[in-house]
Amino acid sequence: MKRTKNVILCFIVFALSVTATNAQKFLGNIYQSSAPSNYTQFWNQVTPENSGKWGSVESSRDNMNWGGLDNAYNYTKQHGFVFKEHTFVWGNQEPGWIGSLSQTDQRAEVQEWIQAYGQRYPNTDYIDVVNEPLHAPASYRNALGGSGSTGWDWVVTAFQMARQYCPNAKLLINDYGIISDPNAANNYVTIINAVKNRGYIDGIGIQCHSFNMDNVSTSTMTQVLNILANTGLPIYVSELDIRGDDNTQLQRYQQKFPIFWNHSSVRGITLWGYIQGSMWESEAWLVTSGGQQRPAMQWLMSNYGPGSSSSSSSSSSSSSSSSGGGSTSVWLEAECGNVGSLWNTVSDGNASHDQY
Repeated sequence: MKRTKNVILCFIVFALSVTATNAQKFLGNIYQSSAPSNYTQFWNQVTPENSGKWGSVESSRDNMNWGGLDNAYNYTKQHGFVFKEHTFVWGNQEPGWIGSLSQTDQRAEVQEWIQAYGQRYPNTDYIDVVNEPLHAPASYRNALGGSGSTGWDWVVTAFQMARQYCPNAKLLINDYGIISDPNAANNYVTIINAVKNRGYIDGIGIQCHSFNMDNVSTSTMTQVLNILANTGLPIYVSELDIRGDDNTQLQRYQQKFPIFWNHSSVRGITLWGYIQGSMWESEAWLVTSGGQQRPAMQWLMSNYGPGSSSSSSSSSSSSSSSSGGGSTSVWLEAECGNVGSLWNTVSDGNASHDQY
């Protein structure tokens, strides 16, 4: 008589030579005017908070201020981190002078801005091409085609320009209000597919600020991630912060961060600040100005920071991705394989691929 034993499937890591870049997940943060001394202790990906926005670079027409963006980009490359530009086209923090131009001149200026960026920073890894199309569409969107035949022609045009002038970068869209609202996720997919059908988009960004994250359920998070994953595109959590007193913040991170990290379509997570007194969401800080970590930060670094088991292979791949590929590590997960007659497959929305 044979007995079926319960067996725990183990994840096995194989070092494989692959051509895809950024195969592993990164854990990043924003770069402000300079990097804190402890930045490299915690993060391996950089997003400029404000210096990469068009209104910051070209507040005066044809006078480009690249200083802050140069600092962020050069810092990233010096440390072998992943660099994500934020952002090309956005209805907020756009140049104040753009509204006074004709549509022909507006379009020419958008093209000039994107082309100039691509020439100066040719090794950018990712770009938030259009930010918040659902909530803050560009004032000059009619110059880029307006709604057009797709309903989102202006977004398509922006991505087409980015593909032309930034051919080495992965091109992303970015918006908020998605992770807590499946209906918003479906509306977002409509825009994404309009760009995807023309081959211009490489990934989906979802802002996950505390006003969406603090009270969202893990089941809703999983539902939304699966909606986005059905497009076949990878997902990037772009602006994560979570509030709460020490215990509440810790519990929220413990419950919700693994939903992102363990989802097979999520390729990277970027927090939107971490130091007390220098964050957009002031109550979401994780480290004091003197370097003392809150419980949530201690937990995050212990489980997902540099040197943790979750990131031991990803840190090595981030530097190779900046140079365009090479050897990296790939997770081969047990639930992705075929199972025999003595194995049970259990459905679980919190598991990668929804089963183990």
